[in-house]
Amino acid sequence: MSGRVPAAAPSKRTKKTKPPTVGFVSLGCPKATVDAEHILTRLRAEGYEISGTYAGADLVVVNTCGFIDAAVAESLDAIGEALAENGKVIVTGCLGAKGDIVRETHPKVLAVTGPHAAQEVMEAVHAHLPPLHDPFVDLVPEQGIRLTPQHYAYLKISEGCNHRCSFCIIPALRGDLVSRPVGEIMQEAEALVRSGVKELLVISQDTSAYGVDVKYRTGFWEGRPLKTRLYDLCKALGELDVWVRLHYVYPYPNVDDLLPLMAEGKVLPYLDAPFQHASSRILKLMKRPASAEKVLERIAAWRQVVPDLAIRSTFITGFPGETEAEFNELLDFLDEAQLDRVGAFAYSPVEGAAANELPGALPEEVREERRMRLMQHQEDISTQRLEAKIGRSITVLVDDVDEEGAIARSSADAPEIDGLVYITDGDDLEVGDFVQVTVTDCDVHDLYAKLA
Repeated sequence: MSGRVPAAAPSKRTKKTKPPTVGFVSLGCPKATVDAEHILTRLRAEGYEISGTYAGADLVVVNTCGFIDAAVAESLDAIGEALAENGKVIVTGCLGAKGDIVRETHPKVLAVTGPHAAQEVMEAVHAHLPPLHDPFVDLVPEQGIRLTPQHYAYLKISEGCNHRCSFCIIPALRGDLVSRPVGEIMQEAEALVRSGVKELLVISQDTSAYGVDVKYRTGFWEGRPLKTRLYDLCKALGELDVWVRLHYVYPYPNVDDLLPLMAEGKVLPYLDAPFQHASSRILKLMKRPASAEKVLERIAAWRQVVPDLAIRSTFITGFPGETEAEFNELLDFLDEAQLDRVGAFAYSPVEGAAANELPGALPEEVREERRMRLMQHQEDISTQRLEAKIGRSITVLVDDVDEEGAIARSSADAPEIDGLVYITDGDDLEVGDFVQVTVTDCDVHDLYAKLA
């Protein structure tokens, strides 16, 4: 409330007190980050202030992750810390969808919601910390409140997933695929670009499936028809004259249609495609689409169209029943695929996942040893692909600047998960600049360069 009373009431005015203040802890993936941004935007729109400390907050919202056991433990620890430091805690996010684990571990939390639940979180905040809202003062920027730096932003295009991978519980946490209206996405993208964003990172649980649930129905943007389909969305985003980077892209045939957009410079020549394994038997047990042979053929075809295409992928080692021969098959796949960036996870028996019932569970030390071997094997491949860039001129986006130079990223580098480009003579650059540099050296993960 603003402190003003209805006209029919006595004429005395109530002086507005200090605005209620909320602390916010956000864990997990970029999808969770977007959920957090939506909640923070709602909080600021209603006049709440955001605190960077427990002591400065009237209550704390903890946005959790619950995908694997390590994430569950981290989330429970974060909730415990917030309770100890502040005492008034609301829990949201994926861990909130995993039954009563939060309440059983931390019975003193004020409320628990699942992911993608901004309205439920706001209702809980209202119940325990009513707003003091003045619409003439408590304004938020058009693009909302963001947790990323000003020059890049995540753009979530759908929620949920239609796959039923045996190792994953995401559909149980976030539901089936629900694609956002294409016009709404484009309006958000335009607002972000107007606010100074230079790179849009397109995310979802399954980016390739965008529009499947609504049968690719036609929406509208700037008065013109636009299909709810990944190709049409990417083509429209390409008109905004910023970097457009695609994440979580399953290697379906429709991905082939995106390569010409990359060749034309409308979309970055970058694909984050989670292949997970190479053995056809293990992929079948995982209930994953596609076979390794088809993936290799598709990668070769992609690179025919876009020779500089950077491909990032993730793999699981030590899946139940994985033999040493099948693990070696995965290493052979890496040799042939020549992926630029690779992440690996030792199989984790997530509570509720169908894979937990499969025979042949491997000891934790075997799962972890194979993960380390895979990453060591990939290091040589990644280093060789970086070495091939030495002497070349590339465009980079500046992320940070200090007295030692600038830290930037190339089109092959997504923030926080890929490599960096260190510009040794870039101390006069500014964050958000696009610049041309010449690559002078590399290490296992990063490039070193000078201004071209």
